[in-house]
Amino acid sequence: MKKSATATKSAKRAASEADTGAASRAIDAQIEELGDWRSETLARVRAIIKQADPDVVEEWKWDVPVWSHDGILCTGETYKKVVKLTFAKGASLDDPARLFNSSLDGNTRRAIDIREGDRIDEKALKALVRAAAAWNASLATRAKPAPKRK
Repeated sequence: MKKSATATKSAKRAASEADTGAASRAIDAQIEELGDWRSETLARVRAIIKQADPDVVEEWKWDVPVWSHDGILCTGETYKKVVKLTFAKGASLDDPARLFNSSLDGNTRRAIDIREGDRIDEKALKALVRAAAAWNASLATRAKPAPKRK
């Protein structure tokens, strides 16, 4: 049964807070609200992301699902004709399977547009998520100040 639009908006509004549970509920609401191939696709990529990085944190920012680990890994936007996974640091990641097919001209982000009927290369997507997490971890390590000497 579909939730009412008001209930869905309330879940999404609550998710803008730092509560991970609220964010997960907002993503659940988005998936249920879509009710078509996009909901199946978003649910599938969500599961792949969580399998690739069990420590991933689900957030709800900018009215879209966000997956983070030491910084943003990717967002999951839904449009009429595509589900778009935008990797925040995608331009810095190796993509041997050539999953990135959108936002290719930017210096920072890269995206994957998934259209109805597209096959998701699960193994390659998991590798990309892990690479994004590793990239974020390397940035976090570099950002830490060196210990002071006495």
